[in-house]
This record gives sequence, structure tokens and C-alpha cells, in this order.
Amino acid sequence: MSQAEQGVSNDRYAVIPRTLTFVFNGSKVLLIKGAANKRLWANLYNGIGGHVEKGEDVLSSARRELREETGLSIDDLSLAGVVVIDAGSPTGIELFVFKAVYNGEAIVPSSEGGLEWIEVGQIDRLKTVEDLPVVLPMVYNHQPGEALFWGRYWYHAKGNLQTQFIKG
Repeated sequence: MSQAEQGVSNDRYAVIPRTLTFVFNGSKVLLIKGAANKRLWANLYNGIGGHVEKGEDVLSSARRELREETGLSIDDLSLAGVVVIDAGSPTGIELFVFKAVYNGEAIVPSSEGGLEWIEVGQIDRLKTVEDLPVVLPMVYNHQPGEALFWGRYWYHAKGNLQTQFIKG
């Protein structure tokens, strides 16, 4: 089927799929502090994630990114929410947010950055990516089988991140 037959056109929104996983051990979350040489999010804390590669489904991507960035092989990932991000161009981001529980494996850092266990209640004391203080509590409180959260991010004319969430 052609792009036109699929309804693909320049007047419709296109997205790049990405995954973001938060691994919890009790009240602690495993975060990565972006390496100083990273183009995006250098020296900022974030969950574990990245792009969905061509030919890969979202769950496989989340598992792969988790393995690449932490050395963990956690199969039991729970989808907690989906966020559409308007990046100010015809192509945006669709972010699939997963929750995992630490399974006791050894953690192996990668070149992406350093890994740290952080108390969920201490997140506000860190330099994080913009949305982490908003999205992390929703993921922490999400239970498998519950309704997902649905979100939308966009940037205000002054460059400030705006967020909107609903529980589905």
C-alpha cells in the first residue's frame, strides 16, 4: 500500500517512536546521568531508553535499551503510559513509558552515562530532564493492569515545556 493509500500526508502529524523505562527497587529508581559528551541531556538524569529501531516493536526496543544501558534483562515490563511530544516541527515523538521492578541482576553501566539508584522522593534535588519530575511519580504509582496515562508535551512560545495528562 502506498503512503497516500495509508493516509500519509504533510498535513498530518508524523512521529518518531521512543521508549523510556523506569526500573524500581522499593522506593528507589534507577536513573542514568547523561554522559558529559552527549548531544542531548548531557549531565542530566533520566530514565533508561531510546529510539525504536526499524523493524523492532516497542516492547523489544524497551528491553534492548534496558540491556544496552544497564546490562539488565528484565522481560516483565509494564506499559504505564504514552506521551505525544510536539517538537515544533512536522515530525514529533511518541514516547512509550514502561515500568520495571529490579530483579537483582548486576548492573553494568554503558557509555551513555552513569547509573544511580535514587530515592523517588529526592528527585527534585537533581538536575533532570524537564519532564522527569512530572512523569516519574505517575510511573512509580502505576500498577500493572491499571489504565494507562496519556500525555501530550509541547513548548510554549517562550520555550517552556507544557504538559497535559489524562488517565485512560
